Amino acid sequence: MNNRRRLSGVVVSNKMQKTVIVEVTRTSRHRLYNKVVSVSNRFMAHDELDCQIGDEVRIVESRPISKRKRWVVEEILQGAKATLEVKAEDAQ
Repeated sequence: MNNRRRLSGVVVSNKMQKTVIVEVTRTSRHRLYNKVVSVSNRFMAHDELDCQIGDEVRIVESRPISKRKRWVVEEILQGAKATLEVKAEDAQ
């Protein structure tokens, strides 16, 4: 294993060729008010795995591929269809 950063998030756009936008959400506690605050960042990632919107993926740091692309999709953790099935079961 190497020491590149790895983040997991959800694919929110796949309208480009071989590029997806992954939204990574993290939660932390506010220092003064102790309220749980969620902060989300969007990363453009190179996609050779043909990800779909809603897929949960792991992205890894890489060399600059283009002006804004510095991440590569490493693996699909959970597909969008599996996520929808779980939500449908919870609703019943």
